Amino acid sequence: IAREGFPLTAKLAEELNSGARTFAKYEASAGYFIRADGREWREGDLFVQTDLATTLERISRFGRDGFYTGPVALALVRELNRNGGIISTADLRNYRSVWREPLTATFKDYTLYMMPPPSSGGIVVQQVLGMIQDYDLKAMGFNSADYAHLISEALRRSFADRAYYMGDSDFHPVPLKELASPAYLSSRMENFRMDAATPSSELSHGDLSPFSESPETTHFSVIDKEGNAIAVTTTLNSSFGSFVSVPGAGFLLNNEMDDFSAKPGTPNQFGLLGAETNAIEPGKRMLSAMSPVVVTKDNQTRMVLGAAGGPRIITAVIQNFLNMAVFDMTPNQAISAYRFHHQWLPDRLTMEAFTFSTDTQRILEEKGHTLHFMNTIGRSHILMVDENGVRYGAPDPRGDGFTAGY
Repeated sequence: IAREGFPLTAKLAEELNSGARTFAKYEASAGYFIRADGREWREGDLFVQTDLATTLERISRFGRDGFYTGPVALALVRELNRNGGIISTADLRNYRSVWREPLTATFKDYTLYMMPPPSSGGIVVQQVLGMIQDYDLKAMGFNSADYAHLISEALRRSFADRAYYMGDSDFHPVPLKELASPAYLSSRMENFRMDAATPSSELSHGDLSPFSESPETTHFSVIDKEGNAIAVTTTLNSSFGSFVSVPGAGFLLNNEMDDFSAKPGTPNQFGLLGAETNAIEPGKRMLSAMSPVVVTKDNQTRMVLGAAGGPRIITAVIQNFLNMAVFDMTPNQAISAYRFHHQWLPDRLTMEAFTFSTDTQRILEEKGHTLHFMNTIGRSHILMVDENGVRYGAPDPRGDGFTAGY
């Protein structure tokens, strides 16, 4: 695909054109992402990435050494150093991925397997499901004012914990067991009121002492013919990352440093706060919001979930899961349903524009929520397997995703 090219969608053509002014600041990026003839990209234009194809072929042939050593690594370090960066060939050579045990949560008859720190997605999903499990969500009604209020208040509390407790567990122990314990989650909801929002200024992280014992991301979900399931989320952080490309190698560099707490207590580009737990340190992995999830029922894979969209990844995944597990929606119905989001600070309940009724909005405002609107909250992909083993795939209509069978 990289070597032969692929036709641009209207959305991707628009995104490339919108980034042209920034791409133009960097010679390699301008060469890769701006048309040589000077006109804007259009839907259907063939987008060819010859240098990227060569890089991918090296990785295919030599594995990790095709990227972390040799010509690709040298080109990457050369470009970083030219722009004042400090990464060396030794840093790349010594980098290793880390295998970690997944987090698990149960809800109704489902078991969810999720990404642990340094992703915050798994623990937030775990906490939110634990906080709401005793409420009759179906009786409340899908996306009713009470339902949106309950979920957003649980999110508010979990994101407050996220800001204080979460980071790379190789550097600071993250109290995963305590954060997910029923007693702790019950204590977090003690000041919850169905008739009133809790101001974020009056809500901080929880106190674990009585219970002691990380928008532009890509996600894809796969189930193979043997039934093996995988949920994969990868990211440059914001759109086109840093906009800096590696000459001759064909790929963009990320701006993931923004996911660290560069200055604890100061919000990043998504408005997220962090503490010393997520401060920058050598060799440390930054906190993310990535939330790939594999869901089983009766020891059989039932759902593979994930999303893009910064912190809104987490809420999109939670709502997609609840839409199917509680409200019996099909994958297409679940992924197309309107979404809302709360992340503690800034203290506002974000909703997709022109979706929730004026009555629902009025009731939420009467409860004390400050409403904020945006066009889309997350972009997801869903795979679902029914009890007869029939597989369904649903791409998010908010993006350019698609399904493919074998």
